[in-house]
Amino acid sequence: MNQLTKNILASISAVVMTVTLTANAGAASIHKASTSTIHRRTALTYTYAKKMLKENKTGLSGKTSSIFSRKLYSETGASSGYSDFLLGLKGNHYQFTTGEKNLLRKNLVIKSNSTAATLANAVMAVQAMGMNAQNYKPYGHKTGINLVSRLYRSSVAKQTASSQAETLIAVSMSNHFKRPSNAKFSKASLSSRLVKVQLNNNGWTYNNAQGAKDADTTSMVLTGLSRGKSATGSVESSIKKGQQFLYSLAQSNGAFGYTFNGKTTPNANSTAEAIIALANGSSTKKYVNSTAMHAGQKATPLYAMLTYVNKTGSIKNATSQLYGVGQVNLAVAAYKAALKGQSVYSIQ
Repeated sequence: MNQLTKNILASISAVVMTVTLTANAGAASIHKASTSTIHRRTALTYTYAKKMLKENKTGLSGKTSSIFSRKLYSETGASSGYSDFLLGLKGNHYQFTTGEKNLLRKNLVIKSNSTAATLANAVMAVQAMGMNAQNYKPYGHKTGINLVSRLYRSSVAKQTASSQAETLIAVSMSNHFKRPSNAKFSKASLSSRLVKVQLNNNGWTYNNAQGAKDADTTSMVLTGLSRGKSATGSVESSIKKGQQFLYSLAQSNGAFGYTFNGKTTPNANSTAEAIIALANGSSTKKYVNSTAMHAGQKATPLYAMLTYVNKTGSIKNATSQLYGVGQVNLAVAAYKAALKGQSVYSIQ
């Protein structure tokens, strides 16, 4: 081996060592949620959620309302966010009582003109509580309702991107769900519809406004497309571009937020939505609590989200504890399921 070759090999070795050390330093510098922190904080939110359900309240202090009430919520029978709340409990192994199931059965509103969004939430809630969405029996009724067929026969054309994503998640929950012959959409066509409204910045927003940075809707659509499992090149490309956009929205503290007039306000709910999206991708679950998405990120999203958990188990700055506690529990459950190669939305 001549001297020139030795010099070249020595230079390559030095570069490899430098890159390795830099990568290790980067990995070590990011704050991660420890196993004990995850367990402790989740125990708080889980206990809080159980009390909320027992009392049928959207929170345990301050201004609250009923979770389930046909009188208060004439179109749905339940407060907004109820399906995520129930899924969060289910994902953390809660066993719903007969009385709790009957509370939903007595109040859930299903009309002939119920929207796709209403039906999608109903499907997810019924499945979460251990009932069959293809044979849902309202309290006192002997004849069941096939909520899945109802959802497939509803129009999604005028629904927001987030509602369309919820619909895609709902119809993808079980391999036993059957699409009726007179369905107005398929999982493939709904996935294509979401791809078509992807913004120029590669994200999504509730009103399709170009230039908007909407972490919540982007996360929901990514979760929906992932669950839809469409193998077309356009969908796979859309997911990859959407994931890159989502990475760019991560704050230095690992949190995600709501952006209005150019200002982003990090919060637990946006962070939870991002965690759920990342957890539903086999190649992206590492970003939940292991690896930084971009340079300058000092903590993982899971670490950031759990800092919003109060000692009582409620969520700091949440507009509704039903959303706050519900989505934090769901995000933790999604991550735990992902580590086992599963999805929190898969309920057979």
